[in-house]
Amino acid sequence: MIEGKRILVVEDEFIVAAMVCDTLEDAGAVPLGPVGRVVEGLDMIRQGGIDAAVLDWNLNGEPGAPLAEALAASSIPFVIATGYGSVEEPFSGRPILGKPYISGNLIERLASLFAAT
Repeated sequence: MIEGKRILVVEDEFIVAAMVCDTLEDAGAVPLGPVGRVVEGLDMIRQGGIDAAVLDWNLNGEPGAPLAEALAASSIPFVIATGYGSVEEPFSGRPILGKPYISGNLIERLASLFAAT
């Protein structure tokens, strides 16, 4: 499913980020990061080598939209993580992962990104 895939983790809460990284490792993926700020995420995207991303939509009050734009421009599939249930256009059609995370849902959403390509 996601074995061997390099997944960027963008999450500003350390405990949540650590759980996501552990879940990815348990599924055989390679977590990149985590990063908790927009500028750090943009740097990671510019460096390349990312197969997909889990993107927290609110990073300490900063919107995740600039990261979503950079990921889309780089043709990197991503899942938006939010506790708000939805996000604004043009990203409202992207896969959304509700918070708090459920590990099985995280892996399922990521696997669906690769099945679609």
